[in-house]
Amino acid sequence: MGRFLDNVTATDVLPVAGAETRSREKSWASKGLAIYVMVVYACVMALALLHLPPQRLDTPTSIFFVSIGLLALWRYSWWGLHVIRAVRYRKTVFPGLRHAADAVAKSARPEHVYVLITSYRVAPATTFKVYDALVKNAVDYGQPTTIIASITDQTDVDVLGHVLAENEHPGNIRIRFMFQKGDGKRSAMADVLRFIARDMPSRDSVIVFMDGDIQLETGALSRSIPFFFAERDLAALTTNNRGIVSGDDWTKEWYDLRYAQRDLLMSSMSLSSRLLVLTGRFSIFRADLATNPSFIDIVGCDRLDHWSFGRFSFLSGDDKSTWFWLLKHGHRTLYIPDVFADGFEELPDRDRFVASTVSLMRRWYGNMLRNNGRAIALGPRPMGPFTWWCLVDQRVSMWTSLVGPGVVTLLSIAHQWFFLAGYLFWIMMVRLAVSLVLGIYRRRFSPLWPPLLYYNQVVGAFIKTYVSCRLNQQTWVRQNITAGEPSDKRLARRQRRVSSFLYGVQAVAFVTLLAFYTKVLPIPAASSFALIIGDVVLANDVAAAPVRGESRADGRR
Repeated sequence: MGRFLDNVTATDVLPVAGAETRSREKSWASKGLAIYVMVVYACVMALALLHLPPQRLDTPTSIFFVSIGLLALWRYSWWGLHVIRAVRYRKTVFPGLRHAADAVAKSARPEHVYVLITSYRVAPATTFKVYDALVKNAVDYGQPTTIIASITDQTDVDVLGHVLAENEHPGNIRIRFMFQKGDGKRSAMADVLRFIARDMPSRDSVIVFMDGDIQLETGALSRSIPFFFAERDLAALTTNNRGIVSGDDWTKEWYDLRYAQRDLLMSSMSLSSRLLVLTGRFSIFRADLATNPSFIDIVGCDRLDHWSFGRFSFLSGDDKSTWFWLLKHGHRTLYIPDVFADGFEELPDRDRFVASTVSLMRRWYGNMLRNNGRAIALGPRPMGPFTWWCLVDQRVSMWTSLVGPGVVTLLSIAHQWFFLAGYLFWIMMVRLAVSLVLGIYRRRFSPLWPPLLYYNQVVGAFIKTYVSCRLNQQTWVRQNITAGEPSDKRLARRQRRVSSFLYGVQAVAFVTLLAFYTKVLPIPAASSFALIIGDVVLANDVAAAPVRGESRADGRR
């Protein structure tokens, strides 16, 4: 497994630039760009409104208003329900949970705290900040703590020694390290969990799952772990996230928007004590559950049996595997919104926003869909009806998100382009309202959020529908690893052709249904089908009748 680092001194390590810990750094868009986007946004809305000529309520216009209106009523009433639940959790339910956790914080403590932290080629300066914040948290909490660092480079060992030296080698902390195999972090996590299992931790011990680019705020451990003693049936929890983002203004706001949406949805789901994911960024589990052999197996090698692709293993998405195991066994999970873990974020390619975000969304949504089907198959019993329907909605929403753009495109092509102006005005108005609600909830607002919301909706929906037919194809861009397809190249090509065929059938069916609904294509009447069938029967009779003068089978003429 490795060796202890307690005897490594600061003189044995490489100097780390910028070793000071960041305090709530802001990675938000510049005010200049924000003002510019606000002005352009307002101008486009005004132009769209001016290009709405007075129209009589004819059939295409009725279809437009009914389609957009009913779809919006359904989707935004569902989103509004999440907002109401989130506010109720934050304002009514969580304060009671926080009070109970604080009340037992000093009297009830874990027997041991284990930290599983994985790093893959993280910059030394970032590694120092991550481990320095973690060690300070462990020192502040004061319980015996074992940090198992899954690393990839000898430089990480030097940095860990530097961290211990800077913190004067605290007596309650020991650090072990192990080198990853280079096949993704799943195998490394499973090895660490097996090592912890050999310690035979009690039920009153906990295991922290962390990524190597996550910096904990002061008091994160001491303000999170007590929930396990206030809620004795709690199996796992996760906390709020923020981003320390490297990149342009659009990248910074894209990440912060995702964090704002995550915060709202997590709060809503926590009201049912069942989350939709347990992020690997920073989550805490009861040690007796996380060292269960079946839990370790699903982390190390999770598989899916698919009717078309056969059995294939998951490349990433370990946080979805741990979540599914707990969901399957009916365990409670909780979201702690007042504790933050800050992630050092960066797109795979800073100069290619669209390509990078599409690549990330393809991995995220692929992991979601690979787990979604089997989670729905569990039924409402182990998770409750609300959580189960949220899983169903994940499947439905990837198609309903495309209904609006599809209807408007067909009506604009077949009739008048004013439908496009009307839809543009509607979209901009609604996305602005949604962004304002998110801003009030998150306590900050960015004018870049409305266009980014629509970008995430439409591009995300296309990615989900595309990935749903290619669940076995997986790529981890940062580690340049691919998995899921068979080693036989001919079989892999055959599976790709099947995937393309299935996606094509779905896309054609979707567009055809929208064309029938908007009356761009007339729905064939029953009489038309009868006429076609009659013509076919008549043609068969003519073909079967003997031709005049032709010899018959019995020899007569």
